[in-house]
Amino acid sequence: MSSWSELLAAQQQQPYFVELLARVASARAAGVSIYPAAAEVFNAFNYCPLAELRAVIIGQDPYHGEVNGVPQAHGLSFSVPEGLPPPPSLRNIFKALQHDYPGYQPRHGGNLQHWAEQGVLLLNTVLTVQQGLANSHAGWGWERYTDAVIAAVNQHCNGVVFLLWGSHAHQKAALIDGSRHHVLQTVHPSPLSAHRGFFTAGHFRRCNELLAERAIDW
Repeated sequence: MSSWSELLAAQQQQPYFVELLARVASARAAGVSIYPAAAEVFNAFNYCPLAELRAVIIGQDPYHGEVNGVPQAHGLSFSVPEGLPPPPSLRNIFKALQHDYPGYQPRHGGNLQHWAEQGVLLLNTVLTVQQGLANSHAGWGWERYTDAVIAAVNQHCNGVVFLLWGSHAHQKAALIDGSRHHVLQTVHPSPLSAHRGFFTAGHFRRCNELLAERAIDW
């Protein structure tokens, strides 16, 4: 498989997926504010070429807020558009990077697009959300789709590093063959749980050790 469109074509033709997209489009047409923008929903795939795939970071659902009128969600898990302040979980991710690489400083504010362009799939389990209502699109069908994405990566790729943070992401380990891929698990970077080991888990350095010459320039 050379592209995401090839890898996921059959899944995107399933009735549940067609109905899911129609439901989201219908809500937008009715004037409901949904994040991210329609053109950005699949940015995790748009910015991460399948042929370059090295690592997968799994989030839950998109940010459901705005800062100064700018939506925080732009289709990449944990990431925000450049110019917006990093939300709490992302600040904790940067703290973990500073633990692994003393002196590390984010280069693009909270925008992680440069990670995606190096082959990091920044995948939320649910790809849309209603403004101000966390998890409002849970159960719409996105979970089935993103599980299929993980299963397809598991089947068609080799040596991918999966970074699973928090119990929600840990459930995805069942979809991954640990003899072909690498699975790193720790608590979620949320302020509610990060103090229980996220900062010192060493995931970013360990990921690069596993990738060796294909290491990510975080």
